[in-house]
Amino acid sequence: MTMSVGWYLRRLSRMGPQEVAGRVADTVRRRRWRATPPDCPNVTGARFTAVLPAGTIAAVPPDAAKRLVAEADLLMDGHAEFFGVVRDDLADPDWWFDPKTGRRAPEGYAFDVPYRSEDAVGDIKQIWEPSRHQYLTQLAAAYALTGDERYAERVAEHLRSWWEANPPLRGVHWLSGIELGIRLMSWVWVRRLLDGWPGAAGLFEDNPVARNQIWHHQRWLAAFPSRGSSANNHVIAEDAGQLAAACAFDWFPESARWRTGALRSLERQLRANTYLSGLNRELATEYHGLVLELGLAALAEADAAGVQVPATVRLVLLRMTDALAAVVDNRLRPPRQGDADDGHGLIVDGAGTDRWGSLLATGDAVFGRLDWWPTVTGTDVRTPLLAALVKPAEPSVTRPASRPTHFADAGMTILRGPEEIWVRCDGGPHGFLSIAAHAHADALSVEVRHDGVDVLADPGTYCYHGQPEWRQYFRSTLGHNTLQLDGADQSVSGGPFLWTRHAQSRVLSAEGARWSAEHDGYQGSVHRRQVELAADEQELRIVDEVDGPRREARLAFHLGPAITAELAGNQARLTWTRDGEDRSAVLDLPAQLSWQAHRGETEPPLGWYSEGFGRKEPATTLIGTGTTDGTEGFTTVLRFRG
Repeated sequence: MTMSVGWYLRRLSRMGPQEVAGRVADTVRRRRWRATPPDCPNVTGARFTAVLPAGTIAAVPPDAAKRLVAEADLLMDGHAEFFGVVRDDLADPDWWFDPKTGRRAPEGYAFDVPYRSEDAVGDIKQIWEPSRHQYLTQLAAAYALTGDERYAERVAEHLRSWWEANPPLRGVHWLSGIELGIRLMSWVWVRRLLDGWPGAAGLFEDNPVARNQIWHHQRWLAAFPSRGSSANNHVIAEDAGQLAAACAFDWFPESARWRTGALRSLERQLRANTYLSGLNRELATEYHGLVLELGLAALAEADAAGVQVPATVRLVLLRMTDALAAVVDNRLRPPRQGDADDGHGLIVDGAGTDRWGSLLATGDAVFGRLDWWPTVTGTDVRTPLLAALVKPAEPSVTRPASRPTHFADAGMTILRGPEEIWVRCDGGPHGFLSIAAHAHADALSVEVRHDGVDVLADPGTYCYHGQPEWRQYFRSTLGHNTLQLDGADQSVSGGPFLWTRHAQSRVLSAEGARWSAEHDGYQGSVHRRQVELAADEQELRIVDEVDGPRREARLAFHLGPAITAELAGNQARLTWTRDGEDRSAVLDLPAQLSWQAHRGETEPPLGWYSEGFGRKEPATTLIGTGTTDGTEGFTTVLRFRG
């Protein structure tokens, strides 16, 4: 996917004068660095002191350790999976190769590489992900748990290989600040977890190649921060990685300045990226998880280094943790809202470890759980490691006395009923900042689960680059459980991470089991939706109304991949199995519309579910077509039958 002149003009229109000036300065600096790249200063006597306290490794639960070691053994055999692509070449990786397309990224000065073009580079996410080196933190953790030097030696082999193949400012791995920030976080933890290995110092602080790489990563992040309309989760990753490295690898004349600047920016950007309710402003749940992981890891580094952390950093992370505890369903699954690319801030666990349960366990260890929090029964490796570094501190804020259900600033409402019925209603802003990069055109959409099973599902994300028709579908209005008018999206897309006009939503009421909201995304008309959960009857009623002239309408309901649907007229019988037990529901659809079931269609895409980035599977989508007349609403009733 290459960007046209029109895209650049649309992108420029979403920037303010200060951002434009900053990007001009970035361009000048890139040209100067091409001609005269900066040199790493000579340092002597570097030492690594940011080690884990004694007894930390012994606190790792045995089952979590077992999962991690099993994962590490697969990695040692070269096996891994990134975004649905299974690889068996990780024993000796080609750092610039994309196995999905078979292409290899071009060499040359980093800022000349057209990374958005899949034809020229391949799938950039496939190339970037292994070079976040989070699989190396898993191998290093396996060494810390077992003392088996095979894991440490493989880590050293791969780091030396990467450093040789990716000298500063050469190639695709020097293009994106989020990649550099997360990679620095990984290196800090690799060094920490290898501390008992005799070769650790020779790999890092006594190695001029390693020092050169670490210095250049930090120099890059200080020079090219994400700014203005791009200051979303990327800037958090940049700041967290910079802070971690400047604390743990404090070997350079610039270390104190980098540390101070990163901490100041992290404090400011955490506040800017987070609502007072604790939900992430991008309204993309996986980025809530990414930012929380990065924030907790950065806090651990600062505390371990004895760096004074502003109270607001802990406060924001506390609010984010309480908000996460409030919105998950009974199986600890959070909403599937907005973009999701499976990004993590720090990985030291094996497959089968629940991400959200792990975050809540860490929140419990760092902040303390509230009585209304859901119970976390699983275990993980990361929680005892982070908790050993974070200094305990009493919260300086009154926390919710009961489980919140309505987050007014984010426009999210969670309705809960018996039999573990969970409903998310979306009446919030379209997205964050002027481009709303990770937003979907999903105003007034609903998401419904029964005992953790997606019944009315948010289909997910699937892809970012290279497949524009799929990117468009998964972020479209038709790709969500809401009403589309005249075949148009509620918000106007200007590119794969750019919205040029944002629908404005407004929650009208959110009391008890009733919710209503409206949005103005269809110019000349207002779409209004009311949702009511009759808990005693296990019934969900959705009423859609349109104020305005007669228009073509399509009402979509996307079913989860576990749901089998039999559509007869305007009624669909839904069946599924949970833990060996048969479950069912009846979906009565508006009779004014003509209903049709779609599944796994490609021209155009319709009837798909993406469990994770790079993966999709057919799922049933029910589409009702007709017209609005401004007087009669569309009523949908979902009845659960056990």
